[in-house]
Amino acid sequence: MKFKIDKFILSIITVVLAAYFFPQFGGKSSPLPLDKIASVGVSLIFFFYGLKLSPEKIKTGLKNWRLHLLVQACTFLVFPIIILCFYPLIHSEYDKNIWLAFLFLAALPSTVSSSVVMVSMAKGNIPAAIFNASISGLIGIIVTPLWLGLFLNNTGTSYDLGEIYSKLIVEVVVPVIVGLLLHRYWGNVAQKYNSYLTLFDKSIILLIIYKSFASSFEENVFSGIDPFDFTVIAVAVFGLFYVVYFLSGYISNQLGFSIEDKITAQFCGTKKSLVHGTVFAKILFPNPSTMGIILLPIMLFHAFQIFIISFIATKISNRKEENEVSYVGEK
Repeated sequence: MKFKIDKFILSIITVVLAAYFFPQFGGKSSPLPLDKIASVGVSLIFFFYGLKLSPEKIKTGLKNWRLHLLVQACTFLVFPIIILCFYPLIHSEYDKNIWLAFLFLAALPSTVSSSVVMVSMAKGNIPAAIFNASISGLIGIIVTPLWLGLFLNNTGTSYDLGEIYSKLIVEVVVPVIVGLLLHRYWGNVAQKYNSYLTLFDKSIILLIIYKSFASSFEENVFSGIDPFDFTVIAVAVFGLFYVVYFLSGYISNQLGFSIEDKITAQFCGTKKSLVHGTVFAKILFPNPSTMGIILLPIMLFHAFQIFIISFIATKISNRKEENEVSYVGEK
């Protein structure tokens, strides 16, 4: 089986390299108003997100409540609880920053596009995937800052939940609501030009990643991360994914889910959104120099989840096709 490297992952690598060699355009002394551009871009991302959400599909999706509960529990409870188990191992400020980066990853909502695409590829429950991926982003607006607030308030970091939520309301919630209200008028247009909107989303994400890493490189934030530490972080990301993947599969079996629902639970319950990650990091961590470290685990997780879920989805799809052919032959 041939694998194609995801173009977005290549774009992320290119942007990080650009930030390393040309940090002056994203640092404090940059003449470019990247912060303002990113803020406007973030609001537009969530406006289009709300514009594409169908209230009718959300209502219909509520019927399969056991599957939805499992997916959201994995996304917002299982992931963070696993990271909390390692909290006693923190012995320095450096350890704390890395641990917070993993907690941030663990508290993020699921990604929409790749979750639905992969579930579709594996012939899972597509309507349930659409519902869970969509509702996850809305839940994350409330839950992700709460998880971070439990621990950032115990550090030297200034973390005002009131200020955080006011920014989220202005940049995220209001655009989503406006988009939802206009869905009946422009929803079809948004779906028609979805590929262009996705390109816009990714462009804003790449802009935020560039600025974050440019500031981090300019202030030598990564000087403490040697190749060994980077390897440990990558292995930890790998392990975190697999623990939740197999746990969600085990619980699905215990609940007697169909194979379609199990696929959806495992694919949606293990995904984390790089879009929400970069957007939330911009709001939750106002110091741009620390955002590079904060975003490192989610960027690795994003690359890994696309690669491994693509492999698993193709394998499941091929197996299901073989079973269907065998069944037809027997008849």
